[in-house]
Amino acid sequence: MQYDDFQFLKFDRLADGVLLITLNRPEVMNATNARMHWELTKIWAVVNDDPDVKVAVVTGAGERAFSAGGDLGWVEQMVGNPEVVATVMKEAGDIVYNMLACDKPIISAINGVAVGAGLAVALLADVSLMAETARFTDGHARLGVAAGDHAAIVWPLLCGVAKAKYYLMTADFIDGKEAERLGLVTFCVPKEALMDKTLEVAARLARGSQTAIRATKKSINNWMRAAGPIFDNSLAMEMLGFLGADAREGLEAIRGKREPDFPSARYSR
Repeated sequence: MQYDDFQFLKFDRLADGVLLITLNRPEVMNATNARMHWELTKIWAVVNDDPDVKVAVVTGAGERAFSAGGDLGWVEQMVGNPEVVATVMKEAGDIVYNMLACDKPIISAINGVAVGAGLAVALLADVSLMAETARFTDGHARLGVAAGDHAAIVWPLLCGVAKAKYYLMTADFIDGKEAERLGLVTFCVPKEALMDKTLEVAARLARGSQTAIRATKKSINNWMRAAGPIFDNSLAMEMLGFLGADAREGLEAIRGKREPDFPSARYSR
């Protein structure tokens, strides 16, 4: 693919070989639809093969969101549909493994709410900066499916198993300050300073030894590669959940802005 082939990712070439990638569906808080999800599997190979790019920075368009999760219409297509689930399962795995395979540093500037595939990109970045006012959640449990699209491979490494279990099972929101305290993001900064600080980090990496930086990234990423079987299992469990009754109830509860009444949680003798 070429940069012009992407519909929902916007690109700006900055100084020092820094490429700014913007998730660009601001009218829906950069929510992920089927096309954007697919594009997030493809962009990392394009960046990796571009000789003019040394560092990639990814953020969300507008003031409100990095990416507000999956479009509910797209999620509805997945519930109870094995064919769609199979496609999304492959793509979700590709996002994770293609980010790990990209030799060049990826930096995320988490400017607002981050959920779903957007959160995967934000937290799998090599360096992550988050606005104090931004919030994120791995909302899978709220939908009634397992936390599968990135969390099992990286959250325990970032914040430890005890905290990872709690936040992934409850789907509680985490703000920027708490995310930095837990180790889920590299830095938390005031929102007005977010892009300046992010681009400062990007410029520093772009001016450093590219061979050393890329080799360091590749070596450290082996921690996550070692957790590949854990991730693959979690992804399979997530997709299996989309074929069950809890996912249908979770989707209807989100649409109705109410608390879910999951069939699996109802009392039975």
